Amino acid sequence: MASNLDRPNLPVAVQRIAQTFRITGWISFWIQAVLAVVSTLVLLFSTVILQVENRSPNQAITNPGAGAGVALAIAGIVALYVGVYWSFRYIRLSRSLKTSDRPPTPKTLMDAIRMGLIINMVGMFITLLGGEALVGSLFAKALSQPQSGVALYERITQAVQPIDILVVQANTNTVLAHFVGLAGSLWLLRSLNRS
Repeated sequence: MASNLDRPNLPVAVQRIAQTFRITGWISFWIQAVLAVVSTLVLLFSTVILQVENRSPNQAITNPGAGAGVALAIAGIVALYVGVYWSFRYIRLSRSLKTSDRPPTPKTLMDAIRMGLIINMVGMFITLLGGEALVGSLFAKALSQPQSGVALYERITQAVQPIDILVVQANTNTVLAHFVGLAGSLWLLRSLNRS
């Protein structure tokens, strides 16, 4: 469906690239945005609950939510929001290809894709490091539990709780969102190289 703002006599290759940027940008944008919001809400909820559980001043914090894992998970989510913005930038580049009197050059498109790849690779790396820290904390916590049928704890925070797993779930959602961003950028790179 062509708009009356489209440039006349747009070459077929440019139309195809613009369409690919638009579709890939929207798919990537919405998947990343939904996963970013879900991850943010889950991480906020679980972090608040974990802090409420550890309010007693004489208790050491033993939850994985207290360490570097959550800090890295938060950094991964921040990178994810940058990736969401970058997916929207693909949509804007598509519009610019179709409507602008001075459309972006192939170098500009390639640089945008390259930046999208870097954003999502760095975000995924940070989030995976956070996941390693979180799973390591949970593993240490599980090893410190008594292995008998009945477990008596001085504090309930000594046991692995469902809320601990929510932090890992938020981190996993973030990794998936970064993967979607990477896949979208790689698809655009492939499409641009074929044209």
